[in-house]
Amino acid sequence: MRLSASFGLISDLCAAIRVASLPTLKAVFRKPSLVLSPAAVSSIFMAAVWSAFAAPTDEGARPVKRSLIRHAYGAVLDIGAGLGHSIDYLDRTKVTAYIALEPNVLMHEAIRARATAAGLREEDGTLLILRAGAEDPEKIRALLAGAGRPQQVETMLSVMTLCSIPDPQQTLQRLVREVLAPEGRLLFYEHVLSPLADVAWWQQFWTPIWALAFDGCCLNRPTHLWIDAMEDEGVDGERMSMWNERELWGKEGEPDEHLFWHRVGRFVKHNN
Repeated sequence: MRLSASFGLISDLCAAIRVASLPTLKAVFRKPSLVLSPAAVSSIFMAAVWSAFAAPTDEGARPVKRSLIRHAYGAVLDIGAGLGHSIDYLDRTKVTAYIALEPNVLMHEAIRARATAAGLREEDGTLLILRAGAEDPEKIRALLAGAGRPQQVETMLSVMTLCSIPDPQQTLQRLVREVLAPEGRLLFYEHVLSPLADVAWWQQFWTPIWALAFDGCCLNRPTHLWIDAMEDEGVDGERMSMWNERELWGKEGEPDEHLFWHRVGRFVKHNN
């Protein structure tokens, strides 16, 4: 792997620190007790980072997100909704509701504003914002039920989120089994572990540093492989594939030697 590619993310790291450090320090100065809550400080830092970089990141992924999110239908659960940029790609003739799963409350107002502009509102049930993490399917189902919605959704969408959720394989398994309806669709666009040994080595090298700065974001997860291999238990107790249909592709024009190597997937859950 070229040295320039191996160290290319340093500029991203420096830029994030530059834009987010001052807002984070100001928040801590206003409320010194935050120093006792690293998770809260991380949320403030990430909100500042994402406010600065979400729009250009979205612009760079626009073609692939168009090709993916057009498959969404019914009630859409957006795992790690961020600032709600996925809303812009929804086909409102097929989507009945947008459910934003976002534990960072500092991003909720931006989600609400973007949703309102697209005609999605909490008042009529077409918008629901859940303060919960993907790692807690039981809480997600309880919040859905509390909002008067079915506890399963037709589309589960993940855009650059599965890289940071805790216990990713178990969490994914439970989310799909418990929250995604039979014949529902899992749509994802994620950066994953590269199949190239030298690129993967650098991903492993940088992950502890990157995860520390970016709220647990890991560069070295083979998320697409975990999803593809996911199994469920059939009616007779036998093991079976979770999926009736699966489609996996890459980001057009992306070089192979890339620390952020992306995979895009459309998977349809079995109907048993």
